[in-house]
Amino acid sequence: MTSWEQLHEKVSHHLQSIYADVVLDIPVGDLATQLMQTMRLEEDKDVVQPTPHCNYWDEEDIIMITYGDSVISDDEQPLFTLDRFLHTYCKNTINKVHMLPFFPYSSDDGFSVIDYSSVNESLGDWPDIERLSKHYGLMFDLVINHCSARSAWFDNFQKGEGTGSDFFFTADPSDDLSMVTRPRVSPLLRETETATGTKHVWCTFSHDQVDFDFRNPKVLLAFVEIIRLYLDKGAKLFRLDAVAFLWKIIGTSCINLAQTHEVIRLLRTLIEHTDPTVIIITETNIPNRENLTYFGNANEAHAIYNFSLPPLLVNTLVTGNCGYLKNWMMSMPPAQNGTTYFNFIASHDGIGLRPAEGLLDDEEISTLVHTMQNFGGKVSWRASDHGQQKPYEINITLFDALQGTTAGPDKYQVDRFICAHAIMLGMEGIPGLYIHSLLGTSNDYEKVANTGQNRSINRHRWNFEELAALLDSPFSQHHKVLTRLSQLIRIRKAQPAFHPNATQFTLQLGDTLFGYWRQSLDRRQSVFCVSNVTNEEQSILLSSINLIGTDKWMDLITRDEIEDVGGFMQLKPYQTVWISNMEFED
Repeated sequence: MTSWEQLHEKVSHHLQSIYADVVLDIPVGDLATQLMQTMRLEEDKDVVQPTPHCNYWDEEDIIMITYGDSVISDDEQPLFTLDRFLHTYCKNTINKVHMLPFFPYSSDDGFSVIDYSSVNESLGDWPDIERLSKHYGLMFDLVINHCSARSAWFDNFQKGEGTGSDFFFTADPSDDLSMVTRPRVSPLLRETETATGTKHVWCTFSHDQVDFDFRNPKVLLAFVEIIRLYLDKGAKLFRLDAVAFLWKIIGTSCINLAQTHEVIRLLRTLIEHTDPTVIIITETNIPNRENLTYFGNANEAHAIYNFSLPPLLVNTLVTGNCGYLKNWMMSMPPAQNGTTYFNFIASHDGIGLRPAEGLLDDEEISTLVHTMQNFGGKVSWRASDHGQQKPYEINITLFDALQGTTAGPDKYQVDRFICAHAIMLGMEGIPGLYIHSLLGTSNDYEKVANTGQNRSINRHRWNFEELAALLDSPFSQHHKVLTRLSQLIRIRKAQPAFHPNATQFTLQLGDTLFGYWRQSLDRRQSVFCVSNVTNEEQSILLSSINLIGTDKWMDLITRDEIEDVGGFMQLKPYQTVWISNMEFED
C-alpha cells in the first residue's frame, strides 16, 4: 500500500467515526479524497510521514500572546508596529507569537469572524503577517465553533442559497436543551428569519456568534481549506478556539462529545502529514480532568492550555498558601513525548474559574472573587446546571490582580508579579506570556466604559511612542517588569532542565514555600525551583530538597553560590530561587 493510500485509509476511518450517525450524500472515501486534495496531499510525494512522539519544541520556546493592535503608532499599520516592538524589546526573549484573530470581525475583539480568508485592513495585510512569520513562529486562531452573524456565510443561510446556506446548527425551542453546558447567560437560540421560514440558530457564546453544524461535511471541508491557507501564510501553530463545543447532539451536554475529539484527530492527521512540525493547541476552558482528555493518546492536541494554573497561582499568591496549587501539581500526569502543556497565567481573556472547580472549594473561590473585586476587577457570570448564576471568569490585569493579598494592597506588587512568572517559567510545558504581562499593564477602566465589556479591562491599546518612553524610564512599573521578566526568560532558555518535557517532581516544603524539581532529559542538569509565596521572609533547610553533596550548587537568578548544602537559605517575600548544579554550568 502506498503512503497516499495508507493516509487515505486513515482519513476515511476518522470520517466513519465522525459521521457514524449521520446520513451523508457523499461516500466517505470520496470525502477523504476531497479533504486530502484540499490539503494538497495528492500524490505519494506530497505525504510526509510524521515521527511518533517527537517533541517539536524545547526550552527556548517562549510564546507571546497579543492582538495585532496591542501597540499602535500614528501613520503606521499596527502589524508593522508590532514587528517593530518585538524587534526592539523582545529580540532575545520571544521566538513565537500567538496572533489573536486578525481577521475582519463584528464583535468579541476578533472572535466573531466575518471573513476567515483576509486580514482586517485596519491592521495590515497578508504580507505583514508573512513578514512576521519569517522571524517568529506564528500561532493562528482557528475560530472553529462559530462565526459572525454578519458573515457572507450567514447571509447566505438567511437567503437560503450559496455557500453557507446549510452551515449552521439549528434547534427547535421545544427541544430538551436542559443539559447543554453554557459559558454565557444569554439565550442559547437566536430566532432568525430565513427564506424558508423562521429558524432558531444555536449560539453558544452570543447572538452575533452563530455556531456551525459539523454534521454537514461541507463545513469540515471549508475549515480544511482555511487551514491550508493559514499554512501557506506562515502558521506554525494552530489554536483551536472553543473547540470543546464543536459537535452538538440534542439531549446531551453538547460539550466534549466523542465526535469533537475525532474531528481533532482528523485535523491532526491531515496537518502532520503535510508538515509534522506544525503544532495544534486546543483551547478548552473546562474542568481540569476534562481538559486532559484533549491529549487523546498523543493523537489529538500536541498541547493543551493549562487552564487551572491561573486561578490556582493567583489564589496561592494572594492567600500566601500554596496547598491547593501543590495538590493540583502533584496530580497532573507528565505529558508523554509528542505532547506538552501550554502554561499561561494571563491572556486576552480573564482568569477562568471553571478550571478551578473541584480544585478550589466554593469558599476559596468566593474569597478569591471578592479579593479581585477589591483590586478593581470585574466578574463575568454563567448559568450553573441548576440555573443559578456562578462566577465564570474574573476580568482583571494580572499586574493588578497581584497588587496585594486578601488583606489588601501592599508594597510587594512587582515582586509578587515576578514570582508568579518565575513559577510558571520553570514548570513543565511551553510558557505563554500575554503582552500586557510583559509590559506590566494596569486595568483599563476607560476601555471597559467605552465597550461595555468586562474583558476590555485587560485589552489596553498602547501608543508605541508613549510605551517606549515608559519602558526606557527605570522608575516605571513597565520598565521594572519587562527588565526582570526578560532576565528570567533569558535564564530559562539556557537550561536544558527547563525543556517542556523534562522531568518534574513536586517538593514537599509546607504551605509557604512552593517548590518543584526539574531534571534535563539527559539527566545532567537538575534545577530546584523554590518560591516564597508569602509577604514575610521564609527559611528553607536545604537538606530538605536533597542537594547532592558532591555537586556544587548555585542560584541561577542571583548567581549566588551555595556554600553549605545542609544549611539554611533565607528567601525574601516572593523571592524565587532556581538552584542548579554548577558542574552543568561549566
